Amino acid sequence: MSSKNLKVGVVGATGYTGVELLRLLVGHEQVDIHVVTSNTEKDQYVTDIFSSLSGYLDLKFSDHDSPELKECDVVFFATPHATSMYKIPELLNASVKIVDLSADFRLQKAEEWEHWYGVKHAAPELLKKAVYGLPEMNRQQIAKADLVANPGCYPTAITLGFLPLLENGVIDLNTLIADAKSGVSGAGRKAAMENLFSEASETFKAYGVAGHRHLPEICQTLSICSGQAVDLTFVPHLVPMVRGIFATLYAHLNQANVDISKMYKARYIDEPYVDVLPEGSQPDTRSVRGSNMCRIAIHKAQNSDKLIVLSVIDNLVKGAAGQAIQNMNIMFGLDEVMGLKLPAIYP
Repeated sequence: MSSKNLKVGVVGATGYTGVELLRLLVGHEQVDIHVVTSNTEKDQYVTDIFSSLSGYLDLKFSDHDSPELKECDVVFFATPHATSMYKIPELLNASVKIVDLSADFRLQKAEEWEHWYGVKHAAPELLKKAVYGLPEMNRQQIAKADLVANPGCYPTAITLGFLPLLENGVIDLNTLIADAKSGVSGAGRKAAMENLFSEASETFKAYGVAGHRHLPEICQTLSICSGQAVDLTFVPHLVPMVRGIFATLYAHLNQANVDISKMYKARYIDEPYVDVLPEGSQPDTRSVRGSNMCRIAIHKAQNSDKLIVLSVIDNLVKGAAGQAIQNMNIMFGLDEVMGLKLPAIYP
């Protein structure tokens, strides 16, 4: 990669993941933010909406059809689902690389995507060409990709938690459970009654129990990891915090005398953004808040062959914007950690 800075565009820059992208990109030493778009805030200065970026960014919002997008080296889509699929083909034809943070290209089968998202897919020919952007799993493919489908937040935490077990074939694939909790920012910045402070505060509830849109993405990824179909029970919960995903994962071991801790440490020893904690540790979401890190701890249930894996991430960073930048770095041959060398925010 040359020393010339990348010309970057962000489509849908007023949502939580969009502004998180901007927060991280302004500190990236090889990025120039060329255009940011928002149909609702067109012609407003970004800093008039997000004063946190004052002094870092001097751009106005353009609309989603801005011709400046075709001048970029890479464009991030932080749009609602069923939006990017209409715009990405044209940018790919203009030799612009894409990192899509929506779900539009995460599933490989158009009919499955249409079932879960309720509309016809506008670019089904690209589904098989899109690379699933989990670096710990697909680093080599990401390096060659023109279109990267950035994983969802729940799928990231859950896949990283199960990955070593699936690759080594040491668990029963028919009894997997993922009990996951998310902060309210995971629902996006839209106005919704259930996300109001008085509705979300001082309570704790499950949602999407009958079927969450991340379920097919998780099952697809876990099946690829294991080489065969998996049966997963996935129940997400909303907790009264802004950021964070805490996934508690359950699996039955099918082999005795396996050193699981050693397995995890060996699998992730060279991964800059997976931290395997000492056996018996208790990770918490505060330890990853604002960072691109996934922290994992392993527990063995008493007098049982059941394994419990605890996996925590920041849903807006490793679960969205940070992982997207990690993918961009890989796509352009940059240092993978560039722009992401940030410790968690404490307290």
